[in-house]
Amino acid sequence: MTRHPAFGYNQASRIRKQPVYYDTWLITVILFLIGLGLVLVSSSSISVAEKAHGEQLFFFWRQLVAVSIGLVCALVTIRIPLIVWQRLNMYLLLLGILLLVLVLIPGVGKEVNGSMRWVKLGSYSLQSSELVRIIMIIYLAGYLLRHGEKLRQSLAGFIVPVSVVTTLAALLLLEPDFGTAVVYFAAALGMLFVGGVPLSRFVAWVMVAGMALVTLALGSAYRLQRLVSFMDPWSDPDNTGFQLIQALVAFGRGEWLGVGLGSSVQKLFYLPEAHTDFIFAVLAEELGLLGSVTVILLFFFIVWRSFVIAQVAEELDKKFAAYLAYGIGLMIGMQAFINMGVNMGLLPTKGLTLPFVSYGGNSVISNCILIGLLLRIEYENHFTGTARLPEVVNTYAA
Repeated sequence: MTRHPAFGYNQASRIRKQPVYYDTWLITVILFLIGLGLVLVSSSSISVAEKAHGEQLFFFWRQLVAVSIGLVCALVTIRIPLIVWQRLNMYLLLLGILLLVLVLIPGVGKEVNGSMRWVKLGSYSLQSSELVRIIMIIYLAGYLLRHGEKLRQSLAGFIVPVSVVTTLAALLLLEPDFGTAVVYFAAALGMLFVGGVPLSRFVAWVMVAGMALVTLALGSAYRLQRLVSFMDPWSDPDNTGFQLIQALVAFGRGEWLGVGLGSSVQKLFYLPEAHTDFIFAVLAEELGLLGSVTVILLFFFIVWRSFVIAQVAEELDKKFAAYLAYGIGLMIGMQAFINMGVNMGLLPTKGLTLPFVSYGGNSVISNCILIGLLLRIEYENHFTGTARLPEVVNTYAA
């Protein structure tokens, strides 16, 4: 027996001894976005924080605490084997439904700006939808693993996950949280598509879901008002169109290179929710077109890396890990796309944060957990690929 020239035994031995590593590029991008978010939260909230709380860095310190908790959660998540999430996915789904129901119970749910989206836990408020979006991805990944053939071959196998997602979305609409419901639907559609749902069935559900969302939007005076103002904000510049117009002004002032960090004018009580939903507009004003495009490319990189990690998992026959990675990429990508689209006037106004950048403790923690899961998937991919190297050597040996 001779050795294949491309796979000598000494080379194979060296590869087996290499330590398992994590994706340093992905980690660098995430840390950069988190750091940029802290700077922008500080810049965009100084005036609001001083007026409301008498402390200019009030929101910055709270965001820093949330980031610290999120990074710890990510480190813990990296250490948990994927098989644990795979086995617990049904129990997690029940927990998610319970959390969304608790939000709607008076005295348990906390109302802010007319929406019941938080569960009071002492001095901390848990935003159920942020935790449930992680749970939904894990459940769908588990369902696609267990019932992939049934999903692809029968209508019954398709109806079950659709019914679950519809139930979660319906509970969100009761809060109401229309924007998050749209993200849930979009991420679920993407996961079912990569899971092999027939194109005809996929298109049919897209049409049904789209019609349902449009009907809900048109059936509510509040949502209809948002839609009308999005299409023509200058028809009511002092009321419904005010927020979008101020965001567009911020983009215009930024020009190519921006006015400089901390020099935004729109954050000075002109642009509502400047440190949360519309932080991308402040970013565009302070860092210009160059900064905006850079952030867009960074989110594109996160989605691309998620899909690459998913494809590697598929090649290693790790279906649960692959579906989970696809779901993570879709969830983060869709939320970022909608937030930036709203800021630029391409989409109707939604109460969605920009992942890793906007102010919001629940949001940054849940996104850190998603990245922790993604890094765990890559870890197990690399571990499995290295463990299978002797098989590769034997295959190429002659």
